[in-house]
Amino acid sequence: MDIIPYNTKHKDAFKHLNIEWLETYFYVEPYDLEVLSKPETYIINKGGYIFFAQHNDEIVGTVALMPTQINSVLELTKMAVSPEARGLGIGQKLIEHCIAFAKAENLSKLILYSNTILENAIHIYKKWGFIEIPVEENASYERANIKMEKIINHK
Repeated sequence: MDIIPYNTKHKDAFKHLNIEWLETYFYVEPYDLEVLSKPETYIINKGGYIFFAQHNDEIVGTVALMPTQINSVLELTKMAVSPEARGLGIGQKLIEHCIAFAKAENLSKLILYSNTILENAIHIYKKWGFIEIPVEENASYERANIKMEKIINHK
């Protein structure tokens, strides 16, 4: 399995994987649909990154690092793994890649929003050193009831 950077030919996989995941666990919010339909506009062109997990020429997972209003802080978001590939450690490989990327880019920290019903995901985030911090009242996602951060480089 390889982790590869964003390529427009994988734009549909980014949207499809995330919508499938959202529909499985929650529902697709209007903001989700907008971002997933225009990843270049909302993520890439704003200085963000999208990575894909590729196995046997098939895209089986994805994650994005989206710019925040704070310089050198990116939001780990839009992580999804295809149903057939869940349980194979792909999510962990994507997180590991994002942390290594953040270190290489000399970012100060990564943040993420999640929901506590996703116990496995929260466990994995904690395993990788993310700690819980308060969720601001105007968070972008209605479903977010937990916010976490991982300090990468002390600035």
